[in-house]
Amino acid sequence: MIRRLRAGDLVEVKSLPEILSTLDSSGTLDGMPFMPEMAQFCGRRLRVAARAHKTCDTVNNTGGVRVRDAVHLENARCDGSSHGGCQAFCLTFWKEAWLKPVGRHKAVAKPTGDPAAERAEVPAAWSYQPVPFGKSGRLQYRCQITELPRFTTPLAWWDVRQYWEDLTSGNVSLALFFRGLRFSLFRAWINHGFGYRLTVKIFNWIQHRRGASSFPFVEGPLQKTPHRELGLKPGEHVRVKEFDQIVATLDKNCKNRGLGFDTCEMRLHCKGEFRVKSRIDKILNEKTGELMVFPTPCITLEDVYCVGETTQRRLFCPRAITPYWREIWLERTGASESGAPVPETSEVAAAAAAQSSV
Repeated sequence: MIRRLRAGDLVEVKSLPEILSTLDSSGTLDGMPFMPEMAQFCGRRLRVAARAHKTCDTVNNTGGVRVRDAVHLENARCDGSSHGGCQAFCLTFWKEAWLKPVGRHKAVAKPTGDPAAERAEVPAAWSYQPVPFGKSGRLQYRCQITELPRFTTPLAWWDVRQYWEDLTSGNVSLALFFRGLRFSLFRAWINHGFGYRLTVKIFNWIQHRRGASSFPFVEGPLQKTPHRELGLKPGEHVRVKEFDQIVATLDKNCKNRGLGFDTCEMRLHCKGEFRVKSRIDKILNEKTGELMVFPTPCITLEDVYCVGETTQRRLFCPRAITPYWREIWLERTGASESGAPVPETSEVAAAAAAQSSV
């Protein structure tokens, strides 16, 4: 019996010709595309970040879906260079047929070769939909996420086999597993309305004693949500505001100017301090493949990803999706990449003053 890859295993990505030999005429294996951005990893040794036996259906929003014979590799994220500069920075899926196991204790090799040369050998047409333009007249792209329904199958949240694989694959520690189970039971209790008000009071009392966030199942109070820009740049240090402060900026759909705040998953980072990773102004629409440009950029933070600890119907999804943050949800801690103070510009200070007067 062939041993399946587990989190922490060291693998070597096969050469590009070897991978291309596994693909059909549209550049897929079992419906999963091999994207041009992935070619830069060919020949490199990388650790398995997680077994990608399931993922979130972010195309049709059906919950969790099953994936066959695939893993995620550490730091192997799509740079969007062949997809219009998409900045979603998705963790890519790798079929086990594209990888070779290496001894667990061997060193990870440094990158070799020319990534641009490898990428040039991957047909550019694989990045586009068969029909190149949508109803809006914009180019439609094709990537692993837009094609996700083609290489996944339905997965019921109550199928206990997925949770056994979470544990045995090394994806999830026992501590994380029991935290997620505890929160799921709490959600089920709340959804059935057992002693709702008393439960909320007890929960908030315990959280206050712990210095943690208050009751997560809430709606924002606003119809029109506020806007504030700090002019944050990559490398700056920020603190995520307290949960209640962020909720005060949301509408009843828990959005601020169209951008959602996950009151369960993202609240786990409240009051945490992080460095700014990027300013995001364009990503692919996962349903249509069209490139969406944000009127106002949002922020991503270093080493902040969804861990699936509190997600409903898709617990412990290993895809490690990057959450997006409005600048109004963050505050500077006064240090830059070099540790020097970062003063606000006059424009930013004026905007902050105007916001505080509203």
